[in-house]
Amino acid sequence: MTLNRTIAPPIKDAVAYPLSLKPYTFFPLSNGVEVYSVDAGPQDVIQLEFVFDAGNAYEDQNLVAASTNYMLKNGTNSRSAFSINEHFEYFGAYLNRSAYTETSTMTLHSMSKHLPELLPVLRELITESVFPQEELDLYRQNMKQRLAVNLKKAEFVAGRLIGVSLFGQEHPYGKYSSAEDFDALSREKLMAFFEQYYKKGRLRIFAAGRIPSDLEAQLERSFGDLPLSKQGLILPTHTIHSGSEKKAWVTNDPDGLQGSIRIGSLFPNKHHPDHPKVQVLNTVFGGFFGSRLMRNIREEKGYTYGIHSYLQPYIQESTWMISTEVGKEVCEAAIAEIYLEMEKLRNEPIGDEELNLVRNYMIGTMLGDLDGPFHIIGRWKNLILQGLDEEYFHRYISLIKNIPATELQELAGKYLQPERFYELVVV
Repeated sequence: MTLNRTIAPPIKDAVAYPLSLKPYTFFPLSNGVEVYSVDAGPQDVIQLEFVFDAGNAYEDQNLVAASTNYMLKNGTNSRSAFSINEHFEYFGAYLNRSAYTETSTMTLHSMSKHLPELLPVLRELITESVFPQEELDLYRQNMKQRLAVNLKKAEFVAGRLIGVSLFGQEHPYGKYSSAEDFDALSREKLMAFFEQYYKKGRLRIFAAGRIPSDLEAQLERSFGDLPLSKQGLILPTHTIHSGSEKKAWVTNDPDGLQGSIRIGSLFPNKHHPDHPKVQVLNTVFGGFFGSRLMRNIREEKGYTYGIHSYLQPYIQESTWMISTEVGKEVCEAAIAEIYLEMEKLRNEPIGDEELNLVRNYMIGTMLGDLDGPFHIIGRWKNLILQGLDEEYFHRYISLIKNIPATELQELAGKYLQPERFYELVVV
C-alpha cells in the first residue's frame, strides 16, 4: 500500500503512551569495576563511557581535576599526543574527555569490531599517562587565551558569578577559573591527582550500542587487573557560603548592548520528594518553548530571543535557575515580568489545557530521549550516579501524568518566592 503523503498522520496522545526504560545488563570485573551495558541499535557502533570519581570536588587546588582529565590524551610512556590521536582516528573512533564536579569521564565512540585495537590504548591512558611539560605549557597557554576571550562575554561572566552567589567561591559548584590558576598548575600536581583518582580510583563503565558477545572478556583483559577501588571514594565535605547580597549589577563591557540575567536559588537534590514534582512546575514556568516566560518575555514583550528556567541537578545539591539575555535598557523590566509570572503561579491554578500540553510535551520529550541505545544508557547513568533506581523513573512518569494543578500551586507558593532567589545582571 502506497503511503499518501498529502494526509497528515494522526496525532497520538503522548500521556497515554506506555513508556518503559529498557533494562541494562550488569557485570563486575575481577577488581570490582562495575559495568552497565545496553545492547540495542541497528548499527555496528558502540559507546563506552568510563566514569571516574575524579571531579573537582576531590581536588585541593583549582583546575587540577579538569586539567588532569583533559591531558589524559596528551602522552604516555610510549606514545606522544600525536600518535594517540592518530591511533583513534585510524580506526574511525573518537575519544572525548569531560570533567564535572564529582566525576570525570572518558567516552569512546567506535565500531564494535575495533574494540580489540582500542581498549589496550585506553588502558594505557589511565595507567601510563605522563603529562609532558611541553603539553602542559601549551594547554595552559591555550586555556588562558580562551578564558581571556570568554571574559569579554556577559553570559560567560554571569554563569560564573551566579554560582559564587549561590554556593561561595570555594565550593565545587561555585568556583571558577582564572589565569593565575592556570599559571599555578604543575606537572607534579597533575601526576599526583592522576595516581590517586585514576590509577587507584573508582571506575564505572557504561556501554551501549551493538555489544560484542565477548565484551566482558575484552574489558576483563584490559581493565580487570588494575588496582582500582572497589568502593566509592569518600567525597570531601564542602560548606555552602551563599552571598549576603541577593541582588547584584555588574558592568563587564560599558559599550555592550545586552545584559545577561541570572536568577537562581538553592534547591534540594533528586532524592527530595519535591524535586520531580517541581520539574513539572518548572516546565510550565520556563522549561520549554511554550512556557509562560517565553510567551510573556519573548512573544508579548519582545525583550529576548529566548528565556529558560531549569533545575540543575548536581549530585549533592540542585539549583533552580532562570537565564536570559535582553537589551541593556530592558533588564529591569524583564526581571519584573519574571517575578510577575512567579506570582501568577502562586496565586492561580494552572488550567487544564495548559497542564495537558505540558504533560504531553514532557512525556513526548522523554520518548525522544529514549530513542536509541546511547540515550537509554545516558538515562541509566544519571540514575545510577545519583543513587536512584528504575522505580524512580516509573514514579516520575506517573507523577507527570497525574500531579494535580492544586499541588503545583502549593509548590509554587513554597518555592517561587522572590526572597529565595539571587538576582544577577551582567552588562
